[in-house]
Amino acid sequence: MEKKLKVGVLGATGMVGQRFITLLENHPWYEVAVVAASPRSAGKTYEEAVGGRWKMDTPMPEAVKKLAVMNVNEVEKVSAGVDMVFSAVDMTKEEIRAVEEAYAKAETPVVSNNSAHRWTPDVPMVVPEINPEHFQVIPFQKKRLGTAHGFISVKPNCSIQSYAPVLTAWKEFEPYEVVATTYQAISGAGKTFRDWPEMVGNIIPYIGGEEEKSEQEPLRLWGKVEGGAIVKAPGPVITCQCIRVPVLNGHTSAVFVKLRKKADKGELIEKMVHFKGLPQELKLPSAPKQFIQYLEEDNRPQVALDVDFENGMGISVGRLREDTVYDYKFVGLSHNTLRGAAGGAVLCAELLTAQGYIQAK
Repeated sequence: MEKKLKVGVLGATGMVGQRFITLLENHPWYEVAVVAASPRSAGKTYEEAVGGRWKMDTPMPEAVKKLAVMNVNEVEKVSAGVDMVFSAVDMTKEEIRAVEEAYAKAETPVVSNNSAHRWTPDVPMVVPEINPEHFQVIPFQKKRLGTAHGFISVKPNCSIQSYAPVLTAWKEFEPYEVVATTYQAISGAGKTFRDWPEMVGNIIPYIGGEEEKSEQEPLRLWGKVEGGAIVKAPGPVITCQCIRVPVLNGHTSAVFVKLRKKADKGELIEKMVHFKGLPQELKLPSAPKQFIQYLEEDNRPQVALDVDFENGMGISVGRLREDTVYDYKFVGLSHNTLRGAAGGAVLCAELLTAQGYIQAK
C-alpha cells in the first residue's frame, strides 16, 4: 500500500481500545490519526485520559500519547480526519447501534468489536477464514443507509473462537450436536487482577449474555446470504455453559461433538491443521500462517504455553479423543483480546481493504 490509511479508534481508552492502539502501532497499512472516547475524556491528551489505567503489557505507543482525545459523539468532526474507524465503545446497545450507524452515514466505514449490530440482517459478522462471503451484504446495507462508502462490519463474540473454527474445519463430517463449556479470562470483561481482586483464586459460573451468544453466533457465521440479508444456519444444535476463571488472557473450551459422517482421529486432525482461508491466501498482515494447531501432549493446550500462538491470532487444540456418549471431544484455546477482539477486527479490516470496501477518502 503506497500510503497508509488514517484510522480512528472509538472507545480508545478502554481495554479493547488499548489493544487496538497497540496492534496498530507500526501497522503497514494503517496509522492511528484519531482517538475518541466519552465526553469526560475529550480534550485531554490520550496519555492523560488513560492515566494509570493502561492495561497492556507493552508501553503506550509514543505516537498516540499526545493525541487529543475527541468526543466520540461528535461524529462529523471525528469522521473528517479518518478513512475508517474501529469501534470499541462502552455504551448501551441502543447507543452503540446509533453511534455506529451515524459514522457509517457520515461515509466512514466502521469495523466493530461490539455486539450491538451482530444480528442486524445486512451487517456482516465475520471471522475472515470462515465466512468472508458475508461481506457481500454490504452493498445492500449501503442502500439502506443511503451511503456511497460508509457501512458497518462486526466480528463475533470472543467465546466462540476456540471451537467454531474447529467445527468449520470438520464441516464435511456434518457436526449436528455440540456441547461446549468455555472457561473465560477476566480480560474478556475488560479487567485485570488489579481491577478485580475478587477473581484471584475464584471461579464465577455466570457471564451475562455469553451462553446465548456462544450457542447462536456460530450459526450466523455458517449462514447464507439471501435477499440482501444473512440467514443463520439451522444447525448444529449447540448448548453452552460459560464460566469466568482466574486467567488474564485466553478462553479455553471443552467441547463434545456428534458427527453424522464418521471420521477417524487422524482425519479430523488433518482437516484442522490444514484449514485456512482468504487471509492466508492473501498473506494479510495480521493473518496467522497456521490458523489451527494441534498439540499431541495430554496436558495441552495451556494458557501459559499456547495463548500467544501466531501472535495470539491462531487457535490451539488438543486432547481430541473418542467419547463414550458423543463421537469426539476436544479442548480448544484462543486469545480473547487478540483473535477474539481487536486482532480479529483488524484482520477483518485488512480483508475489507484488500477487497476494496475500505479506501482512502
